[in-house]
Amino acid sequence: MEDVAKIADAVQILSQCQHHTLTAGRDELFPMLQGQPVEVLLAAVRNPAFDEHHLLPLLKQRGLPQAVFISIYANKHLIESNAVKFALLVNPETPPHIASTLLPQLNIFELLKICLIPGITPDQRLSAERVIIQRIPTQPLGNRMTLARRGTAAIVESLLREGVPTLVEACLDNPHLKEGSVHQFITGSTSSAETISMVARSGRWKGRPNIRLAILKNPRTPAIWYTMFLPGLPQSTIRELLSVPRLTFAQKELIRQALGRRITS
Repeated sequence: MEDVAKIADAVQILSQCQHHTLTAGRDELFPMLQGQPVEVLLAAVRNPAFDEHHLLPLLKQRGLPQAVFISIYANKHLIESNAVKFALLVNPETPPHIASTLLPQLNIFELLKICLIPGITPDQRLSAERVIIQRIPTQPLGNRMTLARRGTAAIVESLLREGVPTLVEACLDNPHLKEGSVHQFITGSTSSAETISMVARSGRWKGRPNIRLAILKNPRTPAIWYTMFLPGLPQSTIRELLSVPRLTFAQKELIRQALGRRITS
């Protein structure tokens, strides 16, 4: 009987707390959002005085029950602002179906900010990257330049593949750009004599052996880079370059000359 009475008291206290939270004024609500059971939080969300100023601090909490997110999302007036959408998307407990609906509603730089937040989950970053990459073709050059300078590895790789010289130059300085992406770009169909030369001049990339070889195996590579790079290669590597089928006659002649100088020296 004593246990039953304790349970009844707890239920009554919870019910009173819910009612108080549901009817509290705007300023009263703020302290009611910390460390409360799900029933109280749900009552707060239903309170007519509950607004974005309460919601943003609430969404910074970790361990919020799924029911709270669902209740927030059901109140469409609460998620009208981009600030709230952003806060929902960076909370790792936001249900995937809610996040997937909200992601396309953010602008491209809000999505980029999500990608760059320390501690963001891999799934959150991947989802935001996908939306950004889907939008890249429709973005003005200025936006693409910003993404090229600041984007994640996946974003900058997508921009590099476009082969636009101004974008390539910005991508090459991006600290997230990976060597494998540069190699794929050089060997791909969108690289040109101009953009290959950008890579060959880059202080960050020109000294990497795999990048140099990729440059020397491309039929679009200007002759100057054979003059610059061949003297630093082992004789065996120069011989291997002669067997690359897609090189032009002029390029192979430069390789033969470099090999001849090695043999006679």
